[in-house]
Amino acid sequence: MHKGSCLCGAVTFEIEGDLRAPDACHCSKCRKQSGHFFASTDVPRRQIAIQGGESVTWYQSSEKVRRGFCGVCGSSLFWDPPHHDWIAVAMGAFDGPTETKLKMHIYPADKGDYYDITDNLPQNAQ
Repeated sequence: MHKGSCLCGAVTFEIEGDLRAPDACHCSKCRKQSGHFFASTDVPRRQIAIQGGESVTWYQSSEKVRRGFCGVCGSSLFWDPPHHDWIAVAMGAFDGPTETKLKMHIYPADKGDYYDITDNLPQNAQ
């Protein structure tokens, strides 16, 4: 069981089972949402239980995806493509160790100019 929350604790979640290896998205929307790049893990919807869901504010950032954040403290929590059977959960929202390692970078061409990607992980254009 993996547990996590927003900064103020208004939204908490529990995930059953092991977590998939996370990726880091460097696209401009994820950078604006998170303040840097957005690292997340994809979780099957049936494995996540969200408490305090009434405090989650959803922003429809494109036709295909919405982004969830705590409406109280503003913590970025979810990247949700409703047409899929999974939801991406922000790695920074987990309370304890996740026992995962970053698997890849996506949209590296859109990364901020103030840092380099030097970890030799795969870089996927999309």
